[in-house]
Amino acid sequence: MKPSLKRVLAACALLCSTTLHAQSWPAEKPVRMVVGFPPGGGVDVVARIVSQRLSEVLKQQIVVDNRAGANGTIGADHVAKSAPDGYTILMASTAEVVAGPAAGQKTPYDPEADLVPVVLVGETPVVVVAHPSVPASDLAGLVSHVKANAGRIAYASPGNGSEGHFAGEALQAITGAAMQHVPYRGGAPALNDIAGNQVPVGLVGLPPVVSFAKSGRVKVLAVGTSQRSRALPDVPAASETPGLKDYRFTIWMAMFAPPRTPAAVVERLAAEVAKLTQEPGIREKLAAIGVEPLGVTGPALAAFLQAERQSYRAVARSSGIRIDN
Repeated sequence: MKPSLKRVLAACALLCSTTLHAQSWPAEKPVRMVVGFPPGGGVDVVARIVSQRLSEVLKQQIVVDNRAGANGTIGADHVAKSAPDGYTILMASTAEVVAGPAAGQKTPYDPEADLVPVVLVGETPVVVVAHPSVPASDLAGLVSHVKANAGRIAYASPGNGSEGHFAGEALQAITGAAMQHVPYRGGAPALNDIAGNQVPVGLVGLPPVVSFAKSGRVKVLAVGTSQRSRALPDVPAASETPGLKDYRFTIWMAMFAPPRTPAAVVERLAAEVAKLTQEPGIREKLAAIGVEPLGVTGPALAAFLQAERQSYRAVARSSGIRIDN
């Protein structure tokens, strides 16, 4: 047999094997959905909402596997190095895919080459919150207050290189309202200190803010999405503030697969999850925690990720945001 014919036959065998695997997936065993953060956080809650319904649709158990640490990169690295068979997937956030790398965080994986985008599940805004004693009822009022107290106002974020940190630095650059950054280890401890007036202002993800706002422990001055959030419909979008029309910072949740995962598996998973995000029951559960369901796949998802990378890199360059590795 000629060598060229052998290569053709080998390629055909590989293609047939891949096709058969994709057609049978996920009949062989449960699928592990890795989350790079502890249980109870926004990404974890979204993963559990989606996995429960996806298990019913695929008729196979989807197990959420929390591998927390290093700003989500431990879980992401595990998936990047997993077998490309569709049985290990990642529910990621902006942090380990875009924000951290833009801030210079060293990762043991290439966030662009080693994680295959599957579907953008949803997003939640970064919100500007303040202690009730802060004399501002909206974002414009906060900017005026900060400028009137130059160098004396601090803002909290969930950590160096977090989405809240990027949002805070971008807000200062656009408005000229300079604040001191106080990084925390997560949104919850930052919120606790804002509520206790240890730090007067903060930029954090929406989900944990809702209960604080409804109890009056903090006030929400703006949400970082282009439109108002259904979770807090009375709070204006930052884009409604003069000069901040294009200001937009969110924390999104998206699925990724290991490199070389069969395209048919990626496409099926993307299609099934995208359909789930349009189901009323799923939409209600996500909206209740401040997450807007999206279900973006394919070229639109690739374009979204590219735009996010460009935006975060621009802020990192202009502000000097840097994660100490």
